[in-house]
Amino acid sequence: MQKTIKRDAMKDLFKITGFITYISMLFLNAFVDLGHKIIIQNTIFKSYDGEEQIILTAIVNALILLPFVLLFTPSGYIADKFSKYLVMRGSAWLALGITLLITLGYYLGWFWFSFSMTFLLAMQSAIYSPAKYGYIKELVGKKRLTQGNGMVQAATMIAILASTFAFSIIFETLLSHTEWVTKDNILQIIAPLGWVLVVMTLIELILAYKVPKTTETKHEVKFDWSKYLTGTTQQETLRIAWNNQFIW
Repeated sequence: MQKTIKRDAMKDLFKITGFITYISMLFLNAFVDLGHKIIIQNTIFKSYDGEEQIILTAIVNALILLPFVLLFTPSGYIADKFSKYLVMRGSAWLALGITLLITLGYYLGWFWFSFSMTFLLAMQSAIYSPAKYGYIKELVGKKRLTQGNGMVQAATMIAILASTFAFSIIFETLLSHTEWVTKDNILQIIAPLGWVLVVMTLIELILAYKVPKTTETKHEVKFDWSKYLTGTTQQETLRIAWNNQFIW
């Protein structure tokens, strides 16, 4: 009986206008974010050994995580103030620009340039995240929020696994057919993978224009940049999260 109820609830989700589009956007976003990381990380594994490899891998992970720490209050403000579907559109445009720069870096063999683009792509994701995850409640409502969140997590996990598998396999396949000497050579050999990132981001952008509009911009919401720059905002937010058992 419970399985039937859950199955019917999941079917109802897919009947909501824009839900499949929204889930597809999340899938593509996670796929692209991890895809570039896999390319850079595999290039590091091919080019460095020992301590250098460990340090550079740690830096890549730091470049991905740091923007979420630095921008968690401004990104929350953006998601609260502006209509979330507009934030998702803007973020998709930003991602398209970044993936084009990444692809250029691949073709020119600019390893350190492409390496640094990891940080920009993570910044885009950090700004995007509160809006894209907050949008689910506006789209499906409180009644279906649990099922909606479940689908969001499932789509994200599948994207992570699929991206890891696909980019690793293609990366190794491209390198197996040619000789390479340096990390810059490696990027030039696997450069066509950059177009995969661009095309998937372009599809994400198209889908961003198809999700339903749910809320209007809240002009009354303001952000105190002076408190943010001094760290006061972050401290207050962390204190609220720490004291709220549900959030924690």
